[in-house]
Amino acid sequence: MTKLLDQALEIARSLPADAQDDIARIVLQLAGADTAPPVILSDDERSAIAASKAAAERGEFATEAQVRATWAKHGL
Repeated sequence: MTKLLDQALEIARSLPADAQDDIARIVLQLAGADTAPPVILSDDERSAIAASKAAAERGEFATEAQVRATWAKHGL
């Protein structure tokens, strides 16, 4: 195990169980050991993604203030 991965796991140990499980799922996915089926998107989700991609193509991105406000709204 690399020093960086060991450091990351040590920090993860101090997190709540649900956060540890989220991290574990991500690591399993990255390592190719996750066998979860792909997520099927709803029509609304597909439309939202298409709208986001179109906005990005037009160069329409959130301002720094909008991003900060969103983080603050969620306590981050």
